[in-house]
Amino acid sequence: MKIENQIMAYCPYCNKHTLHKVVNYSKGAARGLSVGTRRHNRVIMGYTGSAEVRLITKKLGKNQKVLLKCTVCNKSVERLLGGRTKKKIEIKR
Repeated sequence: MKIENQIMAYCPYCNKHTLHKVVNYSKGAARGLSVGTRRHNRVIMGYTGSAEVRLITKKLGKNQKVLLKCTVCNKSVERLLGGRTKKKIEIKR
């Protein structure tokens, strides 16, 4: 899925349509001290091996997410593009 590197979009901070720079969304690192991580580490600790595996149904595709960075106020807004797709996002240069 190809997308332009700059698009006109609504900025909720400027309260108007402005030119936005399109940036690939990348998820940050997980927190090591969060409750879920500590619980998982406690389950897999010792001789038990790995945690119990839940059967997960495979989705046919993922929603592609991009960050739109306003060129006026430099604030970022997330946007999901289209429905589920197997194609990754490619930003035109």
